[in-house]
Amino acid sequence: MPYLTLTELADRPGAEELAQVATPRRYRAVDADLLDALLRSGDVSGWPVEDVQIAELAIAVIDDAMVTAQGTIDGFLVRRGYSLPLTKRYGIVTGWARAITRYHLHKDRLSAEQTDPIVRDYRDALKFLQLVAEGKFSLGPDDPLTPTTSGAPLFKAPPRTFSHDTLKDY
Repeated sequence: MPYLTLTELADRPGAEELAQVATPRRYRAVDADLLDALLRSGDVSGWPVEDVQIAELAIAVIDDAMVTAQGTIDGFLVRRGYSLPLTKRYGIVTGWARAITRYHLHKDRLSAEQTDPIVRDYRDALKFLQLVAEGKFSLGPDDPLTPTTSGAPLFKAPPRTFSHDTLKDY
């Protein structure tokens, strides 16, 4: 099961951003409406065939970034002992997949890494994935590897010396 779909990418960050970063360099940026239609499996018969072919190349670039993101996530999850691929979708994993995919699509971006929100989201995703691998962070309430305790500390003490029964004569 994929952690992220093309439709989810069409919703956020959107076809306009994806058209700018995923279109191969030798072509002008794909029309955002055309790319949005392809991302959502819509009708593209109204566009010239050449434009559709270029948009399909952009979709291939996006797919490649999504596969890379899923491989990165799986690399962390397997260290923790998850059975892969995950059989349930977790919103947090989708968010990490989106951040990693965007980072790989923007690999040629020129910006200050300290203030770039795409780099920040990517690094945050990797930090949380590291915490999951170490068993310090959960994927959510349905996480199969979440400890069965509620998170409250467990106490162990010797049996009581004085109880209601031993003190009933007093």
